[in-house]
Amino acid sequence: MFPNPFFFLPFLLFAFFIFFLLIIFLFGLVQIGAITVAFSKLGLSAGQVFFILLATLIGSAINIPIYSRTIVPEAYDTIDLSGVWRHYRIPVYGFEFTPSKQIIAVNVGGCLIPCLLSIYFILQTGVSLGLVISLIIVCLSTYKLARPIPGLGIGIPFLLPPLITVLCTWTFAPKGLEAQVAYISGSLGTLIGADILHLINKKTLARIQAPLLSIGGAGTFDGIFLSGIIAVLLA
Repeated sequence: MFPNPFFFLPFLLFAFFIFFLLIIFLFGLVQIGAITVAFSKLGLSAGQVFFILLATLIGSAINIPIYSRTIVPEAYDTIDLSGVWRHYRIPVYGFEFTPSKQIIAVNVGGCLIPCLLSIYFILQTGVSLGLVISLIIVCLSTYKLARPIPGLGIGIPFLLPPLITVLCTWTFAPKGLEAQVAYISGSLGTLIGADILHLINKKTLARIQAPLLSIGGAGTFDGIFLSGIIAVLLA
């Protein structure tokens, strides 16, 4: 008697793999649809949205060096990430005590593109008091939430900045400009507070000691990108 082909192990594995791919595909459609809705609220066309998403995706892998310095790494046994994402510890193997070069770079997808978009929206809508207040609050909040991770960079819980941005937008944004205020304060506020303010702090730089510090990249890319998108959707 031959086994049922639908319960044959290789077939089950193949079916599970196809099902898994379908789930990822559907999830991707939902995400892209949500992003499209968010950008359409900002007055952008479908073609512009596609170009921005493509540029952001490709740009997330591109870092433009702007500065380099020599550092002497320290040895670390573990990294405590409690208060950043979850309560657990990640083992990190110690560095040799030899001087090395540290490069500070700008990430295209997580820094340049959000900055250019924010400047574009500011030129369209102007600078309002509500925008300034929202931007300052998001900057200070993300600065407090972000944590320097030795050997890696800056980490930030990516769901809190959008929620803070939405609350600020509901409270301070001028009527009719909620979407623009949400995007500018969410993306620029997270970029400045989580990354730039930490990277200009010499004590923070001394703690990180990573070979590459990417402004808008690594641990803060998701926070910057999602802050702008989620805040616009909920605004």
